[in-house]
Amino acid sequence: MKELLSTLEAWQADRAQVGRAVVVRTFGSAPRPEGAVMLYASDGRIAGSVSGGCVEGAAAEEIDHARATGRARVIRYGISDEQAWDVGVACGGTIDVLVEPVVPALAVDAAWASQGAGGLGSAVVTPLPPDSPPGAFGPHEPGEGAPPEDKLLVTQDGQLSGSLGTSELDAALVEAATEALRRGLSRTIELGDRSLFVEVFPVRPRLVVVGGVEVARSLVRLARELGYETVVVDGRPAFATPERFPDVDRLIVGWPDEAADEIGLGPNDAVAVLSHDVKFDEPAIVEALGRGCRYVGAVGSRKTQADRRARLLEAGVSKENLARLHGPVGLDLGGRAPAEMALAILAEVVAERYGGSGVPLHDKAATIRVAPEPSVITPRQPRRRRSSSHDDLKRLTS
Repeated sequence: MKELLSTLEAWQADRAQVGRAVVVRTFGSAPRPEGAVMLYASDGRIAGSVSGGCVEGAAAEEIDHARATGRARVIRYGISDEQAWDVGVACGGTIDVLVEPVVPALAVDAAWASQGAGGLGSAVVTPLPPDSPPGAFGPHEPGEGAPPEDKLLVTQDGQLSGSLGTSELDAALVEAATEALRRGLSRTIELGDRSLFVEVFPVRPRLVVVGGVEVARSLVRLARELGYETVVVDGRPAFATPERFPDVDRLIVGWPDEAADEIGLGPNDAVAVLSHDVKFDEPAIVEALGRGCRYVGAVGSRKTQADRRARLLEAGVSKENLARLHGPVGLDLGGRAPAEMALAILAEVVAERYGGSGVPLHDKAATIRVAPEPSVITPRQPRRRRSSSHDDLKRLTS
């Protein structure tokens, strides 16, 4: 949604009515993830994508239908691998798409609020129509949908605007939404007897590197490629220079525990401690663990790690907090060059953020039983003739 804000603003300035389709659930190797958005204006303009090109035409017609009826509904589409290849994506799958007659103002506000320095992350919670497809994989005939209900908002600090009706349900919603926000992954959850789409708008993730060593230079470059804001902290002016770190967002010369206040170190941050100097490393680790940073890793051999952990326990770090320290830092990729070590560190940072296992995908795939493909039949007749490129679209129905 964030990447479509400027487009939406321009269309609305033209007084176009704009509806949207958003992926709320996926099965198999779907081309686009949960949270992928397509906008469709009343004058025929389309922006964004829910499938990479396979169902966009059908989704546009559904938005027209939603605009005419004032009802939102969720439609399950089956995309064959052959259809996916036809539009230039590598795989098919099955997707549930929420179609809304207008773009929800709360989602637009949340997307804008998460932008830039000092942005506030939040999750917008949409109660899905009662006749939406179930969470289980399988065919589903689309229902008539329902008028859009009021949405709820959960901020990154756990504040809830709105209610599901009971304190127990509200607490469960806040827990699920803040976890989704921490991982940066939208998802549909089941609470009570309802399906709820949790659409996340996280702030830009940040990587804080303590120690301007050679590995740090590669780490900053790689992190920038993945969309991270980057900060390098070092007490040695000769190491923390723009010449050594031309790609960094911020350079700080000073003690890492003092820099923590300056940059507002917190739960959105990943911290990699690389300085190999006890007087820099350990204050940085204490601050990062104490402030609840999402990832804290530190270089060092096994002996160095054991000695460090003993000192940190003596300094008052709890065993629970210490268990969160990744040391030695990074995944075991076998590389030894600075860039290879940086890749290993960033791979672990990414795995921690998304809850990845770090195991080879071919090993993981060997344990997954692939479900048979459901039958796919022609969708209901549209209100107007589709172009030939849309005639091949199939909706997953019983």
